[in-house]
Amino acid sequence: MAANKPKLPKGAVKPREAVLAMEPYHPPTAGRRAKLRLDFNENTVGCSPCVVETLKKLVEAPSLAVYPEYGEAMERIARYFRVRPEQFVFTNGTDEAIQVLMNTYVDDGQEVVILKPSYAMYRFYAQVAGAKLREVEYPEPDMEFPLQEVLEAITLETRAVILANPNNPTGTSIGLLGIERILHRARKAVVMVDEAYYEFSGVTALTEIERIPNLFVSRTFSKVFGMAAMRLGCLFSHAANIEFLHKAQSPYSVNTLAVLAAQAAVADTDYIQNYVAEVLAARELLCVGLEKLGIGYVPSSANFILVRLGGRAIEVRDALRACGILVRDRSYEAPGCVRMTVGTRDQTRRLLSALEEIWKA
Repeated sequence: MAANKPKLPKGAVKPREAVLAMEPYHPPTAGRRAKLRLDFNENTVGCSPCVVETLKKLVEAPSLAVYPEYGEAMERIARYFRVRPEQFVFTNGTDEAIQVLMNTYVDDGQEVVILKPSYAMYRFYAQVAGAKLREVEYPEPDMEFPLQEVLEAITLETRAVILANPNNPTGTSIGLLGIERILHRARKAVVMVDEAYYEFSGVTALTEIERIPNLFVSRTFSKVFGMAAMRLGCLFSHAANIEFLHKAQSPYSVNTLAVLAAQAAVADTDYIQNYVAEVLAARELLCVGLEKLGIGYVPSSANFILVRLGGRAIEVRDALRACGILVRDRSYEAPGCVRMTVGTRDQTRRLLSALEEIWKA
């Protein structure tokens, strides 16, 4: 696909070559209200009621006139994640975590290893930085993590390795032993493990940030916590690394409402545990339902499933939308595949009922 290069008006300043060469990213976010949102891997029922009550109680006009203060919030969030406050930074979603990592460690022309298909923002921010991309493909048909291929892609020129665990959109994961091998191979590079879906897989590298100095781990409040609109994430690493991240980050990129909401969210552990249990039960229900319909899928460790619909992928996506159910077409990078978020069991039954009618038509 050719890069989009708008015609510049006379006298305009030409952007950097790295930006000119990029494809624009247009997330399909319009017209989603009042529909069953199974397209962006969000929490499908919303955040904890404690979050809403906290915002109602604490947000007043004077508090919105003051720049954010993070001290108390960092203490509480650190306790939840079992780290020290000096071992992480708040970020404006995982997107800013990727951006800050690039700003801190990657110069123009340096090598970044990413996987394909994976979260689009890894490529996006690497390209903005002017990095040289080395992409490793997930193998068909099982989409298992290509550990040997990643190890071979890492060279002395590699400056950063970014991977998601579990990966989006495949849902497949890598174990800690595999991550350790990557970290050992990439000793001269930074390695970021994006754990946006950790709660559904239970595998984390966060416990290793003190021991392994080139490891960075990101978490988000956009998924299980149901706070995607707040745009809040955390990037964890050794305290010495965090000092450098702070230097490359805007001092007030995370807003006051987000940090207030996060403190309430991590306090309501019952809500998180109950939601995760519901999603795991619904994921099994969806897998069984797909098998009954004879529809293939990639086994997932996350709160979504990559479903194989072949030549009917776009047709099924559009037909589900007409039923008020949103799913995400990923056939542009995983041919014939649609990604379906796993919500509650009731939501999954609604999805399967509609899918059965469409599939057998």
